[in-house]
Amino acid sequence: MHSVQGKRVTVLGLGHFGGGIAVSRWLVEQGAKVLVTDRESADKLAGSVLQLQGLPIGFHLGEQREEDFTSADLIVTSPAVPPNNPILQKATEAGVPITTEICLFIERCTAPIVGVTGTKGKSTTTALLGRMLEKQFTTWVGGNIGRSLLADLPRIKQDDIVLLELSSFMLHHLRALNWSPHAAVVTMLSSDHIEWHGSPDAYIDAKLNIIRFQKPTDIAVLNCADPAAKPFFETAKAKIIEYGNVQRRLALKLPGEHNQLNGQAALAAAMALGISFENAQAATVDFCGLPHRLQVVLEDEGVMWVNDSIATIPEAAAAALRAFPKGRVIQIVGGYDKHLPMNSMIDALSEGAKAVLCIGQLGPPIGAALRDGKCPHVEECGDLTKAVQQARMLSAPGDVVLLSPGCASYDQFDNFEKRGEMFTRLARG
Repeated sequence: MHSVQGKRVTVLGLGHFGGGIAVSRWLVEQGAKVLVTDRESADKLAGSVLQLQGLPIGFHLGEQREEDFTSADLIVTSPAVPPNNPILQKATEAGVPITTEICLFIERCTAPIVGVTGTKGKSTTTALLGRMLEKQFTTWVGGNIGRSLLADLPRIKQDDIVLLELSSFMLHHLRALNWSPHAAVVTMLSSDHIEWHGSPDAYIDAKLNIIRFQKPTDIAVLNCADPAAKPFFETAKAKIIEYGNVQRRLALKLPGEHNQLNGQAALAAAMALGISFENAQAATVDFCGLPHRLQVVLEDEGVMWVNDSIATIPEAAAAALRAFPKGRVIQIVGGYDKHLPMNSMIDALSEGAKAVLCIGQLGPPIGAALRDGKCPHVEECGDLTKAVQQARMLSAPGDVVLLSPGCASYDQFDNFEKRGEMFTRLARG
């Protein structure tokens, strides 16, 4: 376990979403001497800095100084910072240990931990499973969803359950602990974050850390219908609980067969942990989903407007399209190029969309590929504002206008949330 009392700790990555804030505050409370550094300027991070006002914390913002890392006793990095970051490599060469907020939490948590990972469906599955577990246990939900649980450590009891959504970035760092959760849930798998991990195999290898160190008394909930899950079946030492061949459907308000699969994953884990089917169903019957995940943001003049900005890979955009009637979807696609194969999305759009409106960096190549197929209407709009305008002109009662881009947002937006928020504003006029 990394001791922090009295240590010089450099926090890399303050950010805007609370992780850097929470770990910085916790480190101060534990008696560490904290320095926070981020490449973003103080002006851009003013809101985050304000939340740490009054605490004995040093800030080096808008730059990264090598000495802040090589002279530290410990570095707590944002999991989003890739391991080949030059400044982290300098720290490693200097013998400075590197950890993350989630590693600090797991090292100190005495309650059993349930982990959820996958390429898509993690957050929805975590939210559904959290509702189910709360029927019987005091349940703490954190990780890549919600907030840091470090401050809650004194209140988390041994007979509670901690439920963590774990990204591939988090799992990469967790390998250093030789740790896997008591129960692991793996949702839909595909290639993603190749620039960070270096290759598709390295991405899957990081995901495998969720089961790699499990014991035979642990639980691995795996999708038997997903060919990409094969390495997980081959690696698992824990008791395997399969889902994917839907026998007992949950009554869900969420559209799409992929959400039924998310529900089945949550159900399999909940029942393995002692929750009855009846209690699981009662916990989820009124669950309407999370923001930016097939979120209905407007129904006007018979047209449904749906924000699925979380769809940052082609397979997710194809799954979103299949959630609605064939030939009634006007889908907005395109964005930042993560160098992923687009075949699954192109094929689905060609077969099932009423119209496709292309935006962003990948708009032109997606549009060109679609014009060679069967899609009746393809248009390159450039940006989201024009795409929404065109969607409004093309839509008729019974249609669905779907933002499910199949691409990341970084060419035109800070993140997928900003993209989804703009779509919602534009849709509502």
